[in-house]
Amino acid sequence: MINRTLKLASALAFALLALAGCKEPPVERLPMNSVQHGYRGTGMVQVYNPRTLEKQDALNTAPPALPAVPDGGPSAKQSYQNVQVLGDLSAGQFVRLMTAMTTWVAPKEGCAYCHNLQNLAEDSKYTKVVARKMIEMTRHINSNWQQHVNNTGVTCYTCHRGNPVPAQVWFTPPPQDKGADFIGDNAGQNTPGKYVNMSSLPTDPLTPFLLEDKPIRVNGPTPLPSGNRHSIKQAEWTYGLMTHMSNSLGVNCTYCHNTRSFQSWKESPPQRITAWHGIRMARDVNNAYMVPLTDTFPVERKGLGGDVAKVNCATCHQGAFKPLYGFPMIKDHPELVGAKQVAAK
Repeated sequence: MINRTLKLASALAFALLALAGCKEPPVERLPMNSVQHGYRGTGMVQVYNPRTLEKQDALNTAPPALPAVPDGGPSAKQSYQNVQVLGDLSAGQFVRLMTAMTTWVAPKEGCAYCHNLQNLAEDSKYTKVVARKMIEMTRHINSNWQQHVNNTGVTCYTCHRGNPVPAQVWFTPPPQDKGADFIGDNAGQNTPGKYVNMSSLPTDPLTPFLLEDKPIRVNGPTPLPSGNRHSIKQAEWTYGLMTHMSNSLGVNCTYCHNTRSFQSWKESPPQRITAWHGIRMARDVNNAYMVPLTDTFPVERKGLGGDVAKVNCATCHQGAFKPLYGFPMIKDHPELVGAKQVAAK
């Protein structure tokens, strides 16, 4: 009987030791994780690094929403002076949004970051003028770019993440210093740049595509060189943009493209259409909202060429395939959805 009990105890101890060895290893020892989202044999696989994902989780966690304020009562325009954008809200809803914006953009500075605390109505601080334009921009995105943001929407936090200046903005680099007339345009190549993942691609793929409206396609419309600017050099600009988008979203090329035929829309995942709209949304935002603020920003907030900070894919995504992993902050802030614009016929 005693021997039987000892054997049973030994077996139990061995089982516990075996189970203890089956616990998940620490994150630094976890292997890469791959997720297939296309037909086998086409390379439609996304590879995720658990060490990177752990850091991204904290960065892409949305803050809790403030308690909702019931409708009714005097409007913000009736209650406060110089309310040019949010006057349609009730006074309570207006204060709630202002409080949320403070935590989204300037939690350390507080209201004083945008306002003169002696007179909240005046526009003496450039930050208040910029903030007003950014509210208009946010409403415009949520109303007119649903092909990209869908019903998830964006708020100030999507880009700012608790910082007065978003961590991921960009400036157009100054022109190349050629030194002599016979030196050609090197397009910034062989100068490692973060937007092209330190490769030898042109270091500024954002100006031609997210500010200007240069053609992105690689394949030319004709087989002959006459009138066909889709050369290898031009293709490198496109690959530079694709590299930026891949890094910004933390995905492989196959997130938007099918390796059977990269250029074929018919065989591409639906994400490619969303990205197509995203490129045009970024271009629209830069030209309609950021560039017009050039004279408003002080010199120290501008780039070396005197231009303002502009948005790119990383401004919102910050390494995640969807900003904040798709958390719909806009459902708690419907006041940031403006009137939808109808294109003229």
